[in-house]
Amino acid sequence: MKEVCLYKSLDGKRVQCRLCHHICIIEDGERGLCGVRENRSGTLFSLVYGKIIAGHCDPIEKKPLFHFLPGSRSYSIATVGCNFRCLFCQNADISQMPLDQTRIEGQDVTPEDIVQAAIDQGATSIAYTYTEPTIYFETALETARIASDRGLLNIFVSNGYMTPEALQKMGKNLHAANVDLKAFNGKFYREQCGAKLKPVLKTLEILKDMGVWLEVTTLLIPGLNDNPEELKDLAQFLVDLDPGIPWHISRFHPTYRLMHIPSTPVATLQRARDLGYDAGLQYVYTGNIPGDEGENTFCHSCGVLLINRTGFFVSENKIRNNRCAVCGKEIPGRWNV
Repeated sequence: MKEVCLYKSLDGKRVQCRLCHHICIIEDGERGLCGVRENRSGTLFSLVYGKIIAGHCDPIEKKPLFHFLPGSRSYSIATVGCNFRCLFCQNADISQMPLDQTRIEGQDVTPEDIVQAAIDQGATSIAYTYTEPTIYFETALETARIASDRGLLNIFVSNGYMTPEALQKMGKNLHAANVDLKAFNGKFYREQCGAKLKPVLKTLEILKDMGVWLEVTTLLIPGLNDNPEELKDLAQFLVDLDPGIPWHISRFHPTYRLMHIPSTPVATLQRARDLGYDAGLQYVYTGNIPGDEGENTFCHSCGVLLINRTGFFVSENKIRNNRCAVCGKEIPGRWNV
């Protein structure tokens, strides 16, 4: 165990966690909502520090990041636990393990070991992903600092619920993020995730101000968050933030506690992609539809095919010196280490 950062001592040996926007007040002997931060006699400990449940070298496109070192590999890690309760979680076996199975598993690994594994496997970045990196923040923070010193970049794949203090601590050691903007209405966040929408929107604004490369993902679930008017509002929020932010619209398949809801029709995703472009976004992608045109990157100026993808595999890349090889327009993203 390790004493966590970002918490406040209260009377009666209670503590207030300041890591995410739940701001849990935790009684002595109890755990926060995430299930992996425990108050022991007035000291808040992480129960997952260095306890890695998953470690794989993935294509960076799997995060998904399409405008950040395309074709590269990202060493991806996670611990168990999450501060959301998404009924549609695709990794519920590990994200909800502390609550659903009342246990915590993982292999003890040091931050130094994680960085060395990334280097040994030819990765150019480390992604803190699969579950929510906020809940294993101490591991992520220490690993990111070492990784930066050794020339690796750091990526958060996140629900965006961390506090501004947490983002400030990551600071210059966070280089890219893909944030799930799960819907654009508070009811969905309350009922499907056990959270609130506004803190996520604020996180997106802070990440943009920090200069972190930002991409956004929305999993479209039939009947829950696929209303065209809501999607227009979501797209407009991103346009107002920066029209160059890539928006990934992914196809839902029945999972976890939403087994009764069918897969998203492909036509729904394609219509949502059109809505994004109509709102003024420059890059909108469809996910979980292998072979769909929406996997590819087209120049927002001249329309030429720049990056040809099939699934997570890049077969062609026509971006040269951050620009379209045909019209010379600068393409938003980070294309070189």
